[in-house]
Amino acid sequence: MTAVLDGIRVLDFGRYVAGPFCACMLGDMGADVIRIERREGSEDRFIASVCESGEGSSFLQLNRNKRGLTLDPMTPGGREVVARLLPTADVVVANLPQATLKAMGIDYETLCRYKPDVILTHISAYGNDGPYAERVGFDLSGQGMSGMAYLSGDERGPVRSQINYVDFSTALFAAFGTLAALMARAQTGRGQIVEASLLTSGLALANNFIAEEAVLGLDRKPHGNRGHHIAPNDLFATRDGWIVVMVAGNPLFERWAKLMGETSWLEDPRYATDSSRGNHSREISERMARWCAERTTAQALRELDGARVPAGSVYTPAQALADPHVQARGLFKHVEYPGVAKPIPIADTPVRLSDTPGGIRHRAPLLGEHTDEILASLGYTAAEIAALREQRVV
Repeated sequence: MTAVLDGIRVLDFGRYVAGPFCACMLGDMGADVIRIERREGSEDRFIASVCESGEGSSFLQLNRNKRGLTLDPMTPGGREVVARLLPTADVVVANLPQATLKAMGIDYETLCRYKPDVILTHISAYGNDGPYAERVGFDLSGQGMSGMAYLSGDERGPVRSQINYVDFSTALFAAFGTLAALMARAQTGRGQIVEASLLTSGLALANNFIAEEAVLGLDRKPHGNRGHHIAPNDLFATRDGWIVVMVAGNPLFERWAKLMGETSWLEDPRYATDSSRGNHSREISERMARWCAERTTAQALRELDGARVPAGSVYTPAQALADPHVQARGLFKHVEYPGVAKPIPIADTPVRLSDTPGGIRHRAPLLGEHTDEILASLGYTAAEIAALREQRVV
């Protein structure tokens, strides 16, 4: 079966999460993705190391389905390699500052000289214009400046998420934009710049709170795990663990109230709507907490499911991996990697297409694993490749 992006070549100059995961999603759908990194290996290769050679778990997830090329594009020989690569590329992905793009010869103006219909997917911290355009930043910049770290906190202060959700959402927005640009190119024959940024993504995710504040001026305060707009919407301790419960809409609240034995609450104006329940979330959460404290996790989930009230376990990472539903659906692919004692669970493509599905075809590359192969395809001889190594270009 031909993959959706079969025949599309992506040059991935990305680092850490947003750029690499964008290119990863394109690779999952069949694109030929070439990851270009420093000769000694880029920093993101070695975070949370799980391999003898140092590769980290994030790198193995975000760089599957890619071929690896080491290169110093700041050298004359490196710029020549880039010049030969660019005419073969449909998409260039980079989450680097504009000045760095220009210094490496992969800014949009330069790209178009080699491939007029190329698509440049550029990811930055704050966007390509405005007073913060030249600033650098990471996922936490988006969590902090969107208001989400503040609202996720409690009386002790803001709380960050351990999961880089701003990075990952930015990658998905960028991949969505890249696919749209490829469709536009098929219609018009023209390439374009696809721009995504961490701050833009963070604000998009937090838009409901920002819009509410602009209209109503509520100046909401953080209150831990309790939701702001509906209740119960919280994490609750059971006799042997924790669960999450989230109730939205009057029909669900009615089922929940009956399960709690609080049918009188159905006539109480404090609990008449989602908004009013959100404003009285403390007492609702306290009632739910008392109910959960009398039950094991299994008992609580069984009764909540019987009443058709949405709930779920709060897992450790090990428990998430072992969950029977996760295993039955094959949500992880176990991929072997040199130097790792056992196969590594890598989350499979998170969206499924019925006719042209994506998927994990092969593991992330070793450092420079495909350098010779890629250079040979560009017309370099074995002697020329050896000379590039001697000159520390690759």
